[in-house]
Amino acid sequence: MKFGIIKERKNPPDRRVVLSPEACNKVIKTFKQAQVIVEPSDIRVYNDFEYTEQNITVANQMQNCDVLIGVKEVPIDALIPNKKYFFFSHTIKKQPYNRALLKAILEKNIEFYDHEVIVSQKNTRLVAFGKYAGIVGAYNGFRAYGLKYGTYNLPKAETLKDQDALIAQLKKIILPNIKIVLTGKGRVGNGAKEMLDGMGLEQVGLKDYLNKKFTMPVYCQIDVLDYNKRKDGERSNKQEFFINPSEYKSNFFRFAKVSDIYIAGHFYGDGAPYLFTKEDAKQSDFKIKVLADISCDINGPVATTIKASTIADPVYGYDPETGKETDYKNPNAIAVMAVDNLPCELPRDASVGFGKSFIKHVIPAFFNDDKDGVLERARMTKDGKLTDRFSYLQDYVDGK
Repeated sequence: MKFGIIKERKNPPDRRVVLSPEACNKVIKTFKQAQVIVEPSDIRVYNDFEYTEQNITVANQMQNCDVLIGVKEVPIDALIPNKKYFFFSHTIKKQPYNRALLKAILEKNIEFYDHEVIVSQKNTRLVAFGKYAGIVGAYNGFRAYGLKYGTYNLPKAETLKDQDALIAQLKKIILPNIKIVLTGKGRVGNGAKEMLDGMGLEQVGLKDYLNKKFTMPVYCQIDVLDYNKRKDGERSNKQEFFINPSEYKSNFFRFAKVSDIYIAGHFYGDGAPYLFTKEDAKQSDFKIKVLADISCDINGPVATTIKASTIADPVYGYDPETGKETDYKNPNAIAVMAVDNLPCELPRDASVGFGKSFIKHVIPAFFNDDKDGVLERARMTKDGKLTDRFSYLQDYVDGK
């Protein structure tokens, strides 16, 4: 079984890779029937020499590989017919801009597996970059605070080597006794929490956060039932919320009244209440002035996120009165950081973390007859057709 690590060809360039040199080495040593060939790349965070140092073959031999592994969408003209591919296709939600890509995958008889649907039997994701989005998103939130108020100037995350370097920078800043609210307790939320703990911020409980004043900066991490409540006032549990989100309304405003920074690291499901609306943001007691929206749902549950920002230009201002973009330094503006590809700013750490999960959950499936069904659940196309699990995409492919 020959695995090919393909060169990333999407623009803007993505420097991440699924398997680092050390990860490739581990695959070869663990699975005696496995070979790994790395396509040469001048943008990858690990250069070609770092692979050859680990005795990994670097060559333009993707045609000779059985399974081709990338991160972002492969341009249609670069797809090799009759191969197995892994990458993020961004098609499972019928995204219009990638319809032609899925159509080409079918026409070229490619057996395609999307990283996004590599899931367990309980349908939880097994490989993801979410933790690293949380790490960089939290860092960028504090960077945005310094830029808005001119109190300090943190370097961009992409100029620093790893998470430890980000934390070292955060430890240098001096914050006033502000309050920071963090939503989400999954990969993203807990990635952000690692940064808050790493820089030495004090975590406080929900009641104290809402009711007490502090002489130092503090944060509170909250989950879905802390910022949503049943419309009928009845008691609830998380499982019930996920089954019947339309029975709930947002209870987030009580946090907006006391928070200076909001880090949005939650997962938003269809039908769930919006956390706050544009009308909420207009209220005089809406206190949040810096918002790091890691979830980045445009015109969605976080009303101030009216567009995605970029690594090059990560912060924009939201004017609560007009609902439009403004200079984030304006006193009445809410500074919004809504970069939608945050893990790209920490490519080395993100690649290592993703690779560990990929080796644990995906690679073994090629050598154990896929006994846990990991490949079967993630396989979107085979023999030029959509698999049963993804047959709902047929109308999308047909352009209906």
